[in-house]
Amino acid sequence: MLLPREFVTYLGRQIARRLIPGTIETAVPERVTEIVVNLVTSEMDAEDKLNDEVRELLDQYSDYMKREGVGYQDMFRKIKNTMIKERKIVRASGREANDGMKLSRDKITDISHKLVTELRKSREVRLKRDQNDVRLEIVKAFTAILQLEEKADKAGRDKVRSMKKDIPEGSEEWDILSKRFYQEELKKYGIDTTK
Repeated sequence: MLLPREFVTYLGRQIARRLIPGTIETAVPERVTEIVVNLVTSEMDAEDKLNDEVRELLDQYSDYMKREGVGYQDMFRKIKNTMIKERKIVRASGREANDGMKLSRDKITDISHKLVTELRKSREVRLKRDQNDVRLEIVKAFTAILQLEEKADKAGRDKVRSMKKDIPEGSEEWDILSKRFYQEELKKYGIDTTK
């Protein structure tokens, strides 16, 4: 998943805090958090499942790709792009779309539309403003939070890269250190994913 699950939970709580009480009204703020977390998790899982499907397809054609000299990454990208168009999925990764954040601007917009729909369906929530105003507030909150997350992620990775010992990216040691530094950087921005 592009975003760690604990960060998605934090994101849900922050979106709820930013929307209540000015934009939406509810007696159960936890329900808003739950709606956000479930929706974002579902959207991220959909792309993870798509990636798994593409990997399975490529495993079936690995001999052909070796014979023809086709690169795995190129083929992965082509197949994934085709499946995204066929299924009308909005690409989650912002990095592939040259956005600065892990989630693309298009994905944030897509999530905001779906989130407003879910909030309107909920009996525990009442929109106090126009749907589009609520949606724009969601986009603004998502963007602000994800920009901080991206800075923390980049700083954590840079710390690992700057270490005297050369640690290969993707190794177990890299993952452990980058996660630790990532959490430290999040705390510098006032983000505590445990609260």
